[in-house]
Amino acid sequence: MLYKEYDRETLEKLQKIELEILKDFDDLCRKHGLTYFGCGGTAIGAVRHHGMIPWDDDIDVGLLRKDYEKFLRIAKKKKYREKYTVINARTMENYPLMTTRWCRKGTKFKEEALKNIEGELGVFLDIYCFDNIPDNEILMKIHGWRSWFWGKLLILYWVDEPVLYFGGSLGRAVTFTCKTVHNALHLMKVSPRWLYQRAKRVSGCYNGQETKRANYLHDPKPFISIVEKKDIFPVQRMPFDGQEICEPADVDAYLSKRFGDYMTLPPEDKRHNHPPYELDLGEEG
Repeated sequence: MLYKEYDRETLEKLQKIELEILKDFDDLCRKHGLTYFGCGGTAIGAVRHHGMIPWDDDIDVGLLRKDYEKFLRIAKKKKYREKYTVINARTMENYPLMTTRWCRKGTKFKEEALKNIEGELGVFLDIYCFDNIPDNEILMKIHGWRSWFWGKLLILYWVDEPVLYFGGSLGRAVTFTCKTVHNALHLMKVSPRWLYQRAKRVSGCYNGQETKRANYLHDPKPFISIVEKKDIFPVQRMPFDGQEICEPADVDAYLSKRFGDYMTLPPEDKRHNHPPYELDLGEEG
């Protein structure tokens, strides 16, 4: 079925499945000694709503690179593969993002931006890898922009017209540029696998050093997800829609730096989610 916006019943069913995926993820991490933390809107939800933001339609978790890679190895085991599919640019060559999705088998969730991407894109937990970034501000900026650049080339290889949150002459110019880069990458026969490996290698080049901060380097802007490790670790357990999950140690410091006044509800016309181009909640939905 094609969706452009959710009705309340559909959104509630989607959230229920996502919470089940989150519980399985939390159980896996606790069993295998992995440290994760709810990030972005999931952290806001834990503090402000003690669960998902009522209008939200995804759950975001972050791990440092070492635990992220360990999760990917564990998730390959048969007991997890029976229920979930790991989707990232390693397991699905035409996946254009630097995140990993842990997708519930038997479901489908394909947003507008990925409507032409073929693969097992189901209802998912969004998993972000946080890499170390240098303490020196100049080196951090260089590292951030380099990492961001290669990640965006990977997107543009597969998506010629990314979803933009602005229009007008700037929107038209950006769309034209994106299409031009997309076509150039294909004319030059650039390998998407090479683009992914390049983005991963550049992003992780400081992981062998002790640093005070980490960052998910492939957001729409490269510096919006910087975290102070002292704000994140050791993580704390917090209530979340009838279960407990891991959140940053100083969740207020993390959220204040990331969002400012996160406790004030946004006006209704700013309460955005991501209605998919195609949605199938499976038998349980």
